[in-house]
Amino acid sequence: MIDRRIEAKLKDALRRSASVALMGPRQIGKTTIALSVSESKPSIYLDLENRLDLEKVKDFRTFHEANRESLIILDEVQKLPELFMELRGIIDQERRKDNRYGMFLFLGSASMDLLQQSGESLAGRISYIELYPIDILEYAGDDVEKMNVLWLRGGFPESLLTSSDSDSMEWRLDFIKTYLERDIPQFGPRIPAATLERFWTMLAHNQGSVLNAAHLARNLEVSGVTIGRYLDLMADLLLVRRLRPWTTNVGKRLVRSPKIYLRDSGITHALLNIGDYNSLLGHPVVGGSWEGFVIENIIGVAPSRTQSFYYRSPGGAEIDLILEFAGGEKWAIEIKRNSAPKLSRGFHTACEDVKPDRKFVVYAGRDTFSMGEGIMAISLFSLMEELLNK
Repeated sequence: MIDRRIEAKLKDALRRSASVALMGPRQIGKTTIALSVSESKPSIYLDLENRLDLEKVKDFRTFHEANRESLIILDEVQKLPELFMELRGIIDQERRKDNRYGMFLFLGSASMDLLQQSGESLAGRISYIELYPIDILEYAGDDVEKMNVLWLRGGFPESLLTSSDSDSMEWRLDFIKTYLERDIPQFGPRIPAATLERFWTMLAHNQGSVLNAAHLARNLEVSGVTIGRYLDLMADLLLVRRLRPWTTNVGKRLVRSPKIYLRDSGITHALLNIGDYNSLLGHPVVGGSWEGFVIENIIGVAPSRTQSFYYRSPGGAEIDLILEFAGGEKWAIEIKRNSAPKLSRGFHTACEDVKPDRKFVVYAGRDTFSMGEGIMAISLFSLMEELLNK
């Protein structure tokens, strides 16, 4: 079992909030973490996919009254969105009794239902935490070989910790099939599984590309509006990241469509039938896959309220990732797969436009060294450690 860094953050949130929502895709490890947290205080756990457990909370006010001394943990809470209609009154009632913290822990596999139902009514009464896939700090450290295993298999625990690459691939293929046939139909309008699988696979082939909805629509023989709907669904299920363009006034015409990444590298590779590390290195998606893997690891350790962007101009000025921190500080990050990184003129031009406070090149080596003009070459591990301590 891998210790997850977020467990300490979750315990802290329960000490200062009446309720906490831990969000993340299925099988990412939410239940394991919640049960670990439950060992430190009186708790009751219910899985709302279990019919009996769901019946227990249909009258939630009565259920809470009978268990008010315990932390109530509700898994797959999007199954009961009407719960939040009751929750505000319960929390306010408990506050009047000076019971203010650590009452509820909700686990959800999709962002949309929970956020839409609770966004206004639970303002000031709930903290949101997102659980990312296992990252290199948690699994690999500065071990390059283990990092490559993580990149190939992805950060879902059961995929990463299998005994072989083939077993990992089988797990991921089953995961994809389950999402397509059972999970996704629960959240939106009925979409044929075959169509959605083609869409998901097309996104994998175009990992890290600027969204071209018209191109995707032509290939799927649907409208651009439908592509937007599919993409919204995948993003709400926390399977896809839309990296926004940095468009603050620089007096230039800029690319304004988001870049699209599948958030787990292992799922990307399964959709493309990439079963081992050598096959990955020889595949056309290798650059986009590495870029997405690095970006997801970096964003996963960035301080709260950090905003992430990319920058691109039609003239070729480009920055793979811009981090803008709460105080306004900006970091420009270029991502390279090789161990001897070289920068194009486009990165320098983009930095002149963006004016970042710090400039980095994340590359495949271990050393940290200057590349001139205030640019530091750094390993992914070292950059993540620096962000974690920021």
